[in-house]
Amino acid sequence: MKQIAALAAAALVLSACATVPARAPQQDAFMANLNALCGQRFEGRVVTTDAADADFARSRLIMHVRDCSADEVRIPFHVGDDASRTWVISRNEEGGLTLKHDHRDPEGRPHGLHWYGGDTTSAGTANRQEFPVDAFSVELFTAGDASVSTTNVWAVEVHPGRVYAYELRRANRHFRVEFDLTRPVAE
Repeated sequence: MKQIAALAAAALVLSACATVPARAPQQDAFMANLNALCGQRFEGRVVTTDAADADFARSRLIMHVRDCSADEVRIPFHVGDDASRTWVISRNEEGGLTLKHDHRDPEGRPHGLHWYGGDTTSAGTANRQEFPVDAFSVELFTAGDASVSTTNVWAVEVHPGRVYAYELRRANRHFRVEFDLTRPVAE
């Protein structure tokens, strides 16, 4: 009986030592910056010059910050008439942030490469967070014949009253689109 009580006490002490990962104040501020945009739409433009982005550069680019909470923000990203993309930025169990790409067909079903993204590995800043590709996405890209994407690093920037930026980088690839936060659009 004494052994059971000792084991129970030890388990209680060890469980008290388990800590929830600390949340970085920079990431709290970043999420607050995103939430301040909730319900608004903004028009953007491609600011990089990679030939692979020509179709994006010719299209009307609209982001709509919606479905906002302190722990998750969903941002549909429309490229012309294509409304298949949503950026999802959320808090993760490690105390950081996660960026996922939700791709769906017109009927709302997951489409093609879906739910890829990454997790922050540092606190970042109130204005910029970087998301290196996660293990799930590496497997997805490898299986989906997109192994060139297995080294992706995405970044999201929010400069209140000025610009929201989405960026993708990897070897020999840089894509960046910036949205004008000074001029919300109706649609």
